[in-house]
Amino acid sequence: MTEKILEAREAVQRIKEYHPPLSGRDGLRLDFNENTEAPSPRVADVLQQIGSEELTKYPERAPVEALVAKYLRLAAPQVLLTNGVDEAVHLLCETYLEPAHEVIIVVPTFSMYEIYAQSTGAKVIQVQADPEDGFRFPIDQVLSRIGAQTRLVAVASPNNPTGILVRSQDLLKIADAAPQAAVFVDEAYHEFCGETVLGAANRFPNLFVARTFSKAYGLAGLRIGVLAGSAPQMQMVRKVSSPYNVNAVALACLPAAIADRGFVESYVHQAVQGRGRLMIQLACHGIPYWISQANFVLMRIGPRHKEFVAEMRKRGILVRDRSSDPGCDGCVRITVGAAEHTDQLLQSLPKVLRAIDWVSPAQPSSANAQVGSGQ
Repeated sequence: MTEKILEAREAVQRIKEYHPPLSGRDGLRLDFNENTEAPSPRVADVLQQIGSEELTKYPERAPVEALVAKYLRLAAPQVLLTNGVDEAVHLLCETYLEPAHEVIIVVPTFSMYEIYAQSTGAKVIQVQADPEDGFRFPIDQVLSRIGAQTRLVAVASPNNPTGILVRSQDLLKIADAAPQAAVFVDEAYHEFCGETVLGAANRFPNLFVARTFSKAYGLAGLRIGVLAGSAPQMQMVRKVSSPYNVNAVALACLPAAIADRGFVESYVHQAVQGRGRLMIQLACHGIPYWISQANFVLMRIGPRHKEFVAEMRKRGILVRDRSSDPGCDGCVRITVGAAEHTDQLLQSLPKVLRAIDWVSPAQPSSANAQVGSGQ
């Protein structure tokens, strides 16, 4: 008799594993696009006031959802708090995808779009953004790939890891061209650019927008985000969501975080200023880079990208090697945050370049990563 063994679904077996380099992250963490400083002092006050008895109760999400909906100028039924943007992606895939369906993503981008889509058995169609065209969003190619089986189009704007902003009119073109598909816009870095399509959620019933409180608000460790869309579609998404998906500590802290607008504005100002300072220094050193609208900059170091990351780590600064991403050969991504941390980064940059004997390329390696201008 043949012995039976438990096996995962074929779709799960085919998924490529995602292993973020989370271990040994000692030093200045400029590798995961987190807030490099701290959340609002008001959040610290809330944490000090939370009693142990609060941990024995199941979390109540609805009151905080109503507060966040008001903050976003939406109705409460349009908003669902999630365990980070990751869960928002997962819930959309579980709500709308069957194995016969197709999902369109533009690469390079956040890996979890593909992973969660593949877990349903759906076919993932990758459209490559051309680094020689500045990783510009390939709207015509995306529109041409939309078909009868398209059920999800996932787009990050600004995109990770490139920092490129997608034009609002292009995102709405997709929503209009694919009424049978969920059009998911990941606005995790919204605060650093100010652009959004959230206001179009009532006009396009297939449009979904996600935000996170991990970046500008400094709550990455609490894992809290928000998914917004039309009320009838959000009602469907709620069916596959746990009523206790967001923990009580996160729910207690979030109102304090969003109430302190001055803190968030100050941090965003520092990050945006630091982003500009970093791009200027990269240009001065002849390092190709892409103009970013997020809290990070993607640059092309070339064959010595691993040495660059290692030398930065020796100086207590963590940066992210993105060379394995589609179209990102030789690229490294660096987070920008508080001014003092940008100072530390920029002081170390020339020393690291000397340590790896880096030489500026004779010609820029991409149309939007030009030596000296970043254009």
